[in-house]
Amino acid sequence: MTRRALITGITGQDGSYLAELLLAKGYEVHGLIRRSSSFSTGRIEHLYRDPHEEGVRLLLHYSDLSDSSSLVTTLNRLRPDEVYNLGAQSHVGVSFEIPEFTADTVAMGTLRLLETLRHADWPVRFYQAGSSEMYGKVVETPQSETTQFQPRSPYAIAKVFAHSMTAEYREAYGLFAANGILFNHESPRRGGTFVTRKVTRGIASILAGQVEKLYLGNLDARRDWGYAPEYVEAMWLMLQQAEPDDFVIATGEMHSVRELCETAFGLVGLDWQEHVEIDARYLRPTEVDELCGDASKAARILGWRPQTRFNELVGIMLASDLEEAGLNAADLMLKLESEEVRP
Repeated sequence: MTRRALITGITGQDGSYLAELLLAKGYEVHGLIRRSSSFSTGRIEHLYRDPHEEGVRLLLHYSDLSDSSSLVTTLNRLRPDEVYNLGAQSHVGVSFEIPEFTADTVAMGTLRLLETLRHADWPVRFYQAGSSEMYGKVVETPQSETTQFQPRSPYAIAKVFAHSMTAEYREAYGLFAANGILFNHESPRRGGTFVTRKVTRGIASILAGQVEKLYLGNLDARRDWGYAPEYVEAMWLMLQQAEPDDFVIATGEMHSVRELCETAFGLVGLDWQEHVEIDARYLRPTEVDELCGDASKAARILGWRPQTRFNELVGIMLASDLEEAGLNAADLMLKLESEEVRP
């Protein structure tokens, strides 16, 4: 029997890769999308077909994490076997500007889903997308599933609420609910306002002669960066276990934004210091200095391990943005295939 999955946030980076993965595994995939004045389905256009065609296994439904009635109606109509909650206002910096909206979608949106699933009269498994930002002002490095949370942004605080509620519904009501604490994960589908994509897209714009400078915030912030398609596989694995649990998904390596710039600009023979300037507008009111995850539990129980190293990830993203800008990325791709970009 074909398994059915529902993904909130299906039009985002993770949602699109997860939809691909599940379709490849034979699932019938449904995604929730919000009504907007412009199309936001670019990342999944290659997966989407006319719903009247025979054999269509990807369908989209208008709903919203802030609207309980639409969630109840949609979930009860679809009766999915698995629900992946990836929908959120996911930009940390923006969460300082719109804290109430962030809390409503990230925190309360998760609670609305959990409350709906608590009353489900069919077996269902729930995945909650957590974030390394929940660790905030870290008390130990690396961070594991037992590390204390010290969130330092409205986004991170909302994620801690969602994480805690997921664990509570698991313990109080026996719901199969798993928390994934995913550290930064990137890809060519990453949004343009996130620092990795700002850097790789910025380099493409510089080489195309469109701009001369790239403006960034804190260059000293250090993060654990992995490859998004690998991380969505970990999400799926969490819902295939005999018992629900919480898992850190990370590479265990930290790199600074400065290192990101050095690596990316170096791949195309540019000196990053000639093109990067600090813009105070991109500094957060409270900064998270470093995040580095311990994914040993995921390796032991899920059999999951990261495969793509930092330099390779940067190269993949840069090559994609060069091609998108109409530039030749062939030489860079040859570099990626050699040992030159591997640490």
